[in-house]
Amino acid sequence: MYAVSAGVRSTRNEDGGIVLDINQGKIFRLNGIGALIFEQLRRRQTRTQIINEISRQFEISAEVVETDVMEFLESLQRQGLVQGCAEESP
Repeated sequence: MYAVSAGVRSTRNEDGGIVLDINQGKIFRLNGIGALIFEQLRRRQTRTQIINEISRQFEISAEVVETDVMEFLESLQRQGLVQGCAEESP
């Protein structure tokens, strides 16, 4: 499971979202889907729950969503905004 790193603050609006890492002094802008994913992470949703929710909301196959979500989560992790692993227990 992924968790938002300490020192990371975020806000979401109709255009997407903003993430501030106060420890690194960096600001990141998210599009609407990215902001939705980040909000789900804040709610401690699992990767599978996030994928299923986006698939349902946007009527896109879970396989397509999974690839994009995993790339996004890996990017967040590289930037130090989230911690965790790609593996989930069943």
